[in-house]
Amino acid sequence: MNMSFYAGAAGAGQFTKKLSVVSNNLANINNTGFKPKTIAFSELIHYNLNDSENAQTELQTGAGTRGERTWTDFGVAGATQTGKEYDYAIMEPNAFFMIQDPASGEITYTRNGHFHRGEREDGFYLTTEDGKLVLDQNRQPLKLEVTDVEKLQEESESEDDDYDTDDTDDRDDTENDTDLPKVSVYTFSNPSRLLSVGDNEYKVQDGMEASLKSDAALQKGALENSGTDMAKEMVHVIECQRAFSYAVKMITTSDDVEGTINSLRG
Repeated sequence: MNMSFYAGAAGAGQFTKKLSVVSNNLANINNTGFKPKTIAFSELIHYNLNDSENAQTELQTGAGTRGERTWTDFGVAGATQTGKEYDYAIMEPNAFFMIQDPASGEITYTRNGHFHRGEREDGFYLTTEDGKLVLDQNRQPLKLEVTDVEKLQEESESEDDDYDTDDTDDRDDTENDTDLPKVSVYTFSNPSRLLSVGDNEYKVQDGMEASLKSDAALQKGALENSGTDMAKEMVHVIECQRAFSYAVKMITTSDDVEGTINSLRG
C-alpha cells in the first residue's frame, strides 16, 4: 500500500514538470526562431506481486515514472516576410547563427535572425536585439559599411560606362564577392547536446564543434516563426491535467484504504 502512495506522488510530480515544459512552449509562441521542447519519460522498476523476485508472472506493478530528459526540435518553422534589410530566416534544420557577447566574449548560437545595425567605437556592426555581435564565415564580427550618398550618386551618373566592361571583369568581381564577410550559418553533428541558455540561444558542451554550412538556405527580409504548435500544446495541457488528477486520485484512494484498515483495527 505504501508503494501506491509513492507511485501516485511520483506521477503527479513528473506531470507537473511536463506542464512546465508545455507552458514554456506556449509562452514563446510569438518569439522568432523559438524551438519547442518535449519531455521524455521512462518507467521506474517493475516488481512481482505476491511472488519471488525472479518468478515469471504477469502479476506485476510499477513504481511510477520520471522525466528522463527534454528534447528540442530543431526543425524548420514557417517564415514571415518583413522586408527589412537585416532580417534573415534559416530555411533548413540544424543550422544556427553564431553570435558573440562583446563584454565576455562568450559565443552562443541562435535561429533568431532579427538583426540590427549597431554602432560601436570603430564603426557599425550587425548585432542582435541584445547587442551581441553576429559572426561571419571567418568567425569574426560582421562589420557594416555606412551608405555613402555621394558615392551612390556618382555611380548612378556613370551607369552608362558599366556597359563597356567585359565578361572577364564580371567573373573577377563575382569571385571577389564570395570572399567578402557575410551572414553565415553553422551546424552541428549532434545538436541534441546543445544547452539552452535562454533568449532562444544555445551554447555548446565540451567536445562539440560547430562547422560552417556554406550552402545554407537563408531567406533575407524574412523571419522564422516560432515552432510552437498551439493545437498540439493544448492537447498536452489536457493530458497533463488529467494525468495529474488521476495520480492525485490514487493518493487519496490509498489514503482512504489506509484509513479504513486502521479503523477496522480499532
